Amino acid sequence: MTNRIAFFLGLIIVIAIVVDVTLYGNEHLIFLAKKLAELLEWMAFWR
Repeated sequence: MTNRIAFFLGLIIVIAIVVDVTLYGNEHLIFLAKKLAELLEWMAFWR
């Protein structure tokens, strides 16, 4: 993956998050962040 592709993918993700927060609020994003933290902790246990 080139730097240009990585930059545009990151930009698309950031734009999608901004649009999502402006239209629907940030409650579900906080929920997903907590679940991701739990998943990472669980995966670290099995490492």
